[in-house]
Amino acid sequence: MKILVCVKRVVDYNVKIRVKADGTGVDLANVKMSMNPFDEIAVEEAVRQKEKGGVEEIVAVSIGPQQAQETLRTALAMGADRGILVKADGVVEPLAVAKILKGVVEAEKPDLVILGKQAIDDDANQTGQMLAGLLGWAQGTFAYRLETAEGRSKVTREVDGGLQTVDLKLPAIITTDLRLNEPRYASLPNIMKAKKKPLEEKVPGDFGVDVAPRLEVLKTVEPPKRSAGVKVGSVDELISKLRTEAGLI
Repeated sequence: MKILVCVKRVVDYNVKIRVKADGTGVDLANVKMSMNPFDEIAVEEAVRQKEKGGVEEIVAVSIGPQQAQETLRTALAMGADRGILVKADGVVEPLAVAKILKGVVEAEKPDLVILGKQAIDDDANQTGQMLAGLLGWAQGTFAYRLETAEGRSKVTREVDGGLQTVDLKLPAIITTDLRLNEPRYASLPNIMKAKKKPLEEKVPGDFGVDVAPRLEVLKTVEPPKRSAGVKVGSVDELISKLRTEAGLI
C-alpha cells in the first residue's frame, strides 16, 4: 500500500499574528514558519501505519513557495520516504490545492491520502472534502482513530454528539483531528538522512491547474481588544448588570 500525505507551511502556532498596517493581510516578514500542526498528525499517522506493516511507501507533498522544502524535509525526517513540492507563490485557495492534489494522486496512485482537517492560517477545512469529491473517493474526516486492513479503512471520527465509526473501501481520503495521535520529534540522525531523500519539484501547470485566486480579501483587521472588567458591590448588582448591560439573563 502507498500513502500520500499532504503538508502545508504556515506561521508557527506559537507566533502572535500581526496584521499589516494597510490591512491587506498578515505580516509574514521575519516570522517563524513551520508545518501545520494537523498535518504533523497526518504524517505521524502515515508513519505509524507503515510501522504496523503493509505500507511500502509514504510520499509527502506540499504546495507553496520554495521555502516549503523545509516543511517537506521535516516530513521526511519524521519517516516519509520521498517528497514532492509543487511550487506556487502567494495564496493558493483550497479548490486549487484540491485540483493540484488530484493531479498528484492520479500520477502517484496511492491507496490512501492523509491530510490535516484544516490549516491554522485560513481554517478553511475544505481541501480534504474537495479532493474526495474531485476523485470520487470515500472520505473519513476528523479522524480520531484509524485502522486499515485488507483494502478497507475503519475510521472513528469526532462528531458533535460524540464518536462515529465509518468503514471505507480504499482508496480513500482521511483528514486528521487533534486526538488521533501525538507527533514524534525528528531525531538528529533522521534529520540528516532526510537531506538525502529524493524531493521532486513541480509547478501547478504540470497538472493543468490555474491557481489565480477566485476570492478577493477586502480587508484584514485585528480582533477587538477586550475591555477592562469592573468590580461589583453585591450579587444583586452583578445580576442587574448581566441582565441590563450584557443581556445574558
